[in-house]
Amino acid sequence: MHRLLATASRVLLVLNLAIPLLAQTATDSESTRRGTPNDAWRSTYRPLPSRPTVIRNTTIMTVTGPELEETDIFLRDGKIEAIGEDLDVDSGTVEIDGRARYVTPGLIDTHSHVGVSSTPEVGAHFDNNETGATTPQVWVEHSVWPQGPGFSRAVAGGVTSAQLLPGSGDLIEGRSATIKLVPARTAQGMLFPGAPWGLKMACGENPKRGDGYPDTRMGNVAGYRAAFIKAEAYRLKWDKWLESQEGARPERDLGMETLAEALRGNIFLQVHCYRAEEMANILQLAKEFGMKVRSFHHAVEAYKVRDLLAEHGAAASMWSDWWGAKMEMLDGIPENVPLVSSAGARAIVHSDSDLGIQILNQDASKALFSGRRAGLTLSREEALRWITANPAWALGIDDQVGTLEVGKNADVVLWSADPFSIYARADATWIDGAVVYDRFRAELQYRSDFELGILGTEGNRK
Repeated sequence: MHRLLATASRVLLVLNLAIPLLAQTATDSESTRRGTPNDAWRSTYRPLPSRPTVIRNTTIMTVTGPELEETDIFLRDGKIEAIGEDLDVDSGTVEIDGRARYVTPGLIDTHSHVGVSSTPEVGAHFDNNETGATTPQVWVEHSVWPQGPGFSRAVAGGVTSAQLLPGSGDLIEGRSATIKLVPARTAQGMLFPGAPWGLKMACGENPKRGDGYPDTRMGNVAGYRAAFIKAEAYRLKWDKWLESQEGARPERDLGMETLAEALRGNIFLQVHCYRAEEMANILQLAKEFGMKVRSFHHAVEAYKVRDLLAEHGAAASMWSDWWGAKMEMLDGIPENVPLVSSAGARAIVHSDSDLGIQILNQDASKALFSGRRAGLTLSREEALRWITANPAWALGIDDQVGTLEVGKNADVVLWSADPFSIYARADATWIDGAVVYDRFRAELQYRSDFELGILGTEGNRK
């Protein structure tokens, strides 16, 4: 059993989340997020208490190059301090024997509803679909239930960051938010500082299956265009006033404000879309309004338009092998992810599931196997990018996480075995250098207030 030490304040955090979080603060420079009208909804995230830690003689999968065997990684002050052999560290540093184990960046899920349509998924907890043809005025962070049990389960699977999205019942469903999977009392305490919002849009069957407009796919496209035409007029009016400061300040409109920020490029387009021709339509929509699609989601027919995705610079967030749940999913193939990757587009493996988020490493492994079986040349490094560096790029946080590099955030996972093995388990997970999960220590398997009466304070021993 390896040795992971926690400070007294860290134990207090695990057993009573409210105590340390009462003191959460953040400076404007640390927490101001792009597209915000002011700082009222800024991130108040603060890294948890941590100790300098070195993992020795392990296999490090940096994602930036070949795997490094029998190598050390040193975490200090929330950052990756050094990577190399026989690192010299200060006395008092926690030392972990990583032999026969592997270290990767923290995994990142681009598509999750954890804590929004939260486990247990009962009516009272289902808060991710607002009603209306377009509802860009809603922000998913206002539906986040920080006590949702799914957060701790995801951390136990090596996930350190995730994009929480509204649902797909409307053409334009509202703003998404990127979070760090840490214990918190509020959504603001989980928001990834500086991460841009996303704009959740949806194609196909979901938005057209309601009781009113739109009823068809051509109605879907007309709905997007009408909304952005209106938003463009709103943006121009505001941009003119911001430049001149003359006359009365224009009236704010929450929905138009979100769409205007998407038009400016400050909010990223995250589009639920299954079929190839609909992805092509969205790319044309983006061209009409001078925007860029950051990622298509689910995208089971992405392999049919993988060259278009690469040309546009759009990522595709996909399942490894889920298909057939409805008509627009019938052409899903297990080679989808590797085909998109081999075409030069950014391929991503996502979950859209409170269970799937716990095994992203296994889904990446399945996609890697399917691609190699089809004759594609794929490296392990490329496959690891599908759940680390590529999702970090899609969420606009790749300058801080997604790879193991000196100076980046110490979001790190220690695996019991090769992470592409079905037998591998996350032995420990760090976020900004703080232990947020340890498979061998019950006190470092945090439980929310919701679970205390069910599981007690000791957690589940693995």
